[in-house]
Amino acid sequence: MLYYNNKKYAWMMKRRALVACLLMMISMGALAHPHSFIDMNTTFVAKDQKLTGLKMVWVMDEITSADLLYDAENANSDSEVWKKLAAEVMANVLGQHYFTDIYRAGKPVKYLNLPTEYHLSRQGHKAVLEFVLPLAEPQPLVGKPFEISTYDPTYFVDMTYQDQQALHLPPEMAKQCKFSLMTPKPDSSLQAYALSLDKNDSPGEDMALGQQFAQRVTLTCQ
Repeated sequence: MLYYNNKKYAWMMKRRALVACLLMMISMGALAHPHSFIDMNTTFVAKDQKLTGLKMVWVMDEITSADLLYDAENANSDSEVWKKLAAEVMANVLGQHYFTDIYRAGKPVKYLNLPTEYHLSRQGHKAVLEFVLPLAEPQPLVGKPFEISTYDPTYFVDMTYQDQQALHLPPEMAKQCKFSLMTPKPDSSLQAYALSLDKNDSPGEDMALGQQFAQRVTLTCQ
């Protein structure tokens, strides 16, 4: 019986180590080319004719989710286990500034260091992270377009909108705003380079590999 418990304990520790590695891999930027995949869904948030933030929903692939959700398998969705796990995942996202660049008229739009809300849940066998990225200062809707990109600089994680249906304008914005989604087409040599990278390889620091594969959302309001 003691032998069985020791084996069970060793297996539990191994799984915890895998979870820890998963939580760190995004923030550390130590690995490259897509080994993990996130489907994104974003809703623009506005108030009083100003853009105030982005409500994001990230659905992780099943392999990534398996280890991430292991400890929460039998826990209630409102339990401390889920809350702690959500906080750990969100902390890593914040460590990379939400993995998001927002520009207007060529200048970066700043946002707050903490989300106004966040939540981690399960969707079948997939982990789902939801949060609101708040702008530091609300931006008037009318004016120069907003340019928004969300990506992992190392390209270890592929972060993608499946199509324009994954982006949403609330009713108060739909009357005067429109958006477009541009998906880049890197040349064959860059694609081959990304695919050639092993899990333990890292792209050159000056390459901004993930940025070259990043989609760009353009929001324009009149």
